[in-house]
Amino acid sequence: MLSPVFGEFMGTMVLVLLGNGVIADVVLSRSKAEGGGWISISTGWAIAAMAGIFTALACGSSDAHINPAVTLGVAIASQNFSKLVPYITAQMLGAFVGSVLVWLHFLPHWAATANSTLKLGCFCSHPSIPNKVTNLISEIIPTTLLVFVAVCILTRANLPAGFGPVLIAALVWGLILALAGPTGTSMNPARDLGSRIAHAVLPIAGKGSSDWGYAPISVIGTLAGGALAGLAIRLLHI
Repeated sequence: MLSPVFGEFMGTMVLVLLGNGVIADVVLSRSKAEGGGWISISTGWAIAAMAGIFTALACGSSDAHINPAVTLGVAIASQNFSKLVPYITAQMLGAFVGSVLVWLHFLPHWAATANSTLKLGCFCSHPSIPNKVTNLISEIIPTTLLVFVAVCILTRANLPAGFGPVLIAALVWGLILALAGPTGTSMNPARDLGSRIAHAVLPIAGKGSSDWGYAPISVIGTLAGGALAGLAIRLLHI
């Protein structure tokens, strides 16, 4: 049962369940964590990244990318593209299932929450100030840093065994605190697209639009960030 593809599926599912879950916890009405704020969300996503990586490793993926942008960046850096399709497929499915679990977990709170934009934010990114150019930039920069710095950490640091995911969690925490304000950037096309599909098909009470007009900006931006990081890693021989 354990395999690299299964590991990517499970790791991404855990990432999205915990990451989208902390957003739902903070923004949905009558949640005990309602109003927890940005620190809660950024910390929750950091822990989600750590848990997702460890899960992917335990379930058979020694790569533990749990993110198509990472998979693309690594493929460009290594010039080995054989994992792109199986990994990204597994990651998208994992994100979808993780989002379905978030919906189930908070089931009575969707109807209790009047604001459809807050509900959408529990699944995918959307801009605070809509502007295609600046929104695209705000998706590219954090994702580029995520992939580039993660590779720097994992390939250059003399790390104790098992400490890598902890440092990646710290990186995710810092990136969300510093750079996610303009769009709530997912830094992960699976988290955005897989979760947005879940939002579109699930019977979420009063959900409103899935904002498909923004989806290409988020997906292209995060994939472009991964590709740019991969090029930089290859050119710098990191």
